[in-house]
Amino acid sequence: MSQNDSATLRIAPDVRLGKNVRCFAFVNLYGCEVGDDSRIGTFVEIQKGARIGQRCKISSHTFICEGVTIEDEVFVGHGVTFINDMFPRATAENGALQTEADWQCLPTVVKRGASIGSGATILGGVTIGERAIVGAGSVVTRDVPAGTIVAGNPARVRRTVPQSHVNAEAVA
Repeated sequence: MSQNDSATLRIAPDVRLGKNVRCFAFVNLYGCEVGDDSRIGTFVEIQKGARIGQRCKISSHTFICEGVTIEDEVFVGHGVTFINDMFPRATAENGALQTEADWQCLPTVVKRGASIGSGATILGGVTIGERAIVGAGSVVTRDVPAGTIVAGNPARVRRTVPQSHVNAEAVA
């Protein structure tokens, strides 16, 4: 990151960045971890407690909330949204603004080598399996098996990832 980048990057002191992480303009990172050689696109927000693995590409306009773990070598397309609360409310039962004690963060895991297409929405509490592909614009409401392609709203398994697209290392 160059000296000029500091005017457009918001990276809190509690963020753990690996080696050779590249962040583009207008990024907001706080309380998260980003692994070596990952790239974070323009207008991305990654919240506290989120973890991004090594050699990942997080494309522009993506929102990664608390509770999301993205393993190594994952591609996340433009405008992907992760959700961590199945029952969001502004206020608690007594009418006061909600605090962290008033809701449950649902953990989401994206396994190694998975790809998520642009505009997808990933609901909390799901796991996207290794080398799985989520089609652009899909809404993922349940777990995605490893090595499958899902698409639609709700996302459904369409077929398996062709063997020619699977890293030999992942098969072993």
